[in-house]
This record gives sequence, structure tokens and C-alpha cells, in this order.
Amino acid sequence: MNDEPVAHLFGALALLIFLSGFFSGSETGLMALNRYKLKHLKKTGHPGATRASKLLDKPESTISLILIGNNAVNILASSIATLIALRLIGESGIYISTAILTVVVLIFAEIIPKTVAAYHPERVAYPVSLILLPLRSFLYPVIAVFNWFTHFLLRITGIEPKDGGDPLSVDELRTIVGEAGHMIPKRHKGMLLNILDLEEMTVDDIMIPRNEVFGVDLSDDLETITHRLKETEYTRIPVYKDDINNILGILHQRDLIAAMANGEGLDRDSLSAAMRESYFIPEGTPLHTQLFNFQKQKKRLGIVVDEYGDMQGIVTLEDLLEEIVGDFTSNLAEENKEVQRQEDGSYLIDGTSTLRDINRSLRWELPVDGPKTLNGLMLEHLESFPDGAVCVQLGDYQFEILEIRDNLIQSARAQRAEAA
Repeated sequence: MNDEPVAHLFGALALLIFLSGFFSGSETGLMALNRYKLKHLKKTGHPGATRASKLLDKPESTISLILIGNNAVNILASSIATLIALRLIGESGIYISTAILTVVVLIFAEIIPKTVAAYHPERVAYPVSLILLPLRSFLYPVIAVFNWFTHFLLRITGIEPKDGGDPLSVDELRTIVGEAGHMIPKRHKGMLLNILDLEEMTVDDIMIPRNEVFGVDLSDDLETITHRLKETEYTRIPVYKDDINNILGILHQRDLIAAMANGEGLDRDSLSAAMRESYFIPEGTPLHTQLFNFQKQKKRLGIVVDEYGDMQGIVTLEDLLEEIVGDFTSNLAEENKEVQRQEDGSYLIDGTSTLRDINRSLRWELPVDGPKTLNGLMLEHLESFPDGAVCVQLGDYQFEILEIRDNLIQSARAQRAEAA
């Protein structure tokens, strides 16, 4: 005579377990949504993303709604399971029903729905938002009471609820770009990472050091000046007098040709007329700042000076852009004359080569947070000027000093330590 009521109880219990799984999966699906993809879809007018965004705009109310619903159906399911056990078995069935219900709820109302939602958050979150959004509005008074009481207890314990999420740091953004996979082409990904790296680099990292700067000395005779101008491949040339620290201006070959158009030859007046005002950059200027300054000042070349006003090197807009898009050469190891591959697999490297150029050419990972050149790196490691040819091992790389002149390591043979 009691079979029909018990069958109804079993039906109600199954429905409650399904609702428990609904709330559990909804919570995981909403929390697992990619916030940036969600914002993008919302801007395009995606209805599911729009509803999910409204739920996540007030995460505290949404979580309260889900927890209220989940706990209510779980408690009611436990009561019904107990009632079924009492009717079918008696008082001893309470323990059996508790064990069975725990396993059923854990598998069918927790593990399975949450796993599915974690792997497919969009397929779960967008449909459930159709139910949760109006349900949150309907139960708003109840949710508000729970939230007020929760805040009251938190304030008593000295904990202040935090509104909004933390903004992405540069390192976190770099990780996101690096793990974008096939969604971003490899070359574009490299450019994005290079842009982020500009914040950690300064003009000192990419400048041409003063000992390698090609310039024109006005104290030289006109024949020497003419010869230097003819043999250079540069279009913008620093002009100085007697000492390179005494920069008078920047000479553009195009301006020089225009200044000489009405004359019969090169003279100091035409040189002076063709010179432009020098643009100076303090050493240590971050690259992202300098890129903005080049754009603002409409300059393409700057003179890097230290705190005493002495020239340290020059930086060009082309050098800075190459840090973003890469070098404009197809094979750096072959094009870079400062890094020459030898028959035995080693490399002959100029001591004044920058560590960044070496890393870029050979795909090595020499440290760049200290000295900027190979000469500086080896001298820092040796802590003195070597008397002759010595071998130096720096991490995974081995260097053999070949030539020292004027307190400067002119050249070294390099190879990986395992190859040596």
C-alpha cells in the first residue's frame, strides 16, 4: 500500500540530485570562463556571454545564489533519503542511506558535473545563465540578507571584502601571450613578447658603443672628411671637433647633397649648413620611453650621454624597432661580421660585440643584466685584466681569449661547453 508514495519519494530524490549537480556544475562553469574571451564575446553581442557577464559582474550574489540552492537541495535530498530508509528498512536503514547518498551525491552531483564544466565552461555557463539570472533577481531579498550577514561577520573578524579582480602584471600578460598556442601566429607572438620586454630594457642595451661610432671630425682636412663620407654606409653621421664628446650636430647625407647642389664641392660651410641639431638621451632611459620620445621629437638618432655629459654611444630608431620586429636579415650568424663560424664548430667573436647580438645570432642565453659586451662579461668574471690567452667558462659556454690590446679583449673563440 505504501509502494506508490515511496516511488514518488525516489522520483523526488532523483530530481534533487539532478538539481544539486546543476548548481555544482553552474558554479564551476562560471568560475572557469576565460574572462578576456568573455569580454570579447560580450562586445560582439553574444547573448550567452552577455548573460554570463551579468552574473559575474556581481560574483558574490551569484555564488550566494548557487550555494543557497545547492545546500537546500542537498539537505532536502538527505531528508528524503532518510525517510525512504525508514519506510523500507527501519531505523537501521538510516546509516545505509547516508552511505549510499554520500556516494551518489559525490559522483553524480559533484565530480561528474564539475569535471564536465571545467572542461567545457562555455557549453555549461551560457545555458545555465538562462535560469540563474532570473532566479537571482527573484531571490534577491534572500541573497541580500545572507550577504549582509556575511559582511557583518567578516568585519568583526577584521577581513574586508575586496571588490574587483587584480589587474594583470607584465609577467602574467607575458605568460598569457606565450601560452596562446596557435591562436596567435608565432611571429606575432614574438613581437608581442618583445614589446613587453621593452619595459625591462634601456638604451644602454642596444646602443652602439662610442668606440664603434662612425663620425666625422671637422678638425680633419677636407680630403679625409670627403673620403670618410664616401666610404660610409650610414645616412646619419655624428659630427664632432677634436673629441667625440664634443658633438656639434648630426649630418644627414641627403641634406649634404642638397647643400652642395649650388656649390662646386665639399667645404666646411656646406657641412655646417647640412648639420642638424643633436638629440641627446640620458643613459638608462627605458626603451619604451625612448620609443615614445623618438615619436614625439620626430627624431631617428640620439646620442646617449652619462651624468657627466660624456658620450656613451648612439641609438637609432631602427635599432629600437629591431628589438620588436627582429633584425632585418635572414641569417644573423652569417650576416653578423662580429660573429664568425669556424670549421670546427666554434665561433670567433669580437670582444666589443654586445651580448644581446651574440644571443640573437647564436640563440644562446648569455646573461644580459650586467655588462653589455663580451669584453665586459669576461673581465667581470676574471676580476682583472688577463696577462695572456686564457680560457673562461661562463655557465654553459666556454671562451678562449685570443687577443688583448689596449686593455680590451679584441677577440675570443667561443663554443658550448659540451661541444668543447
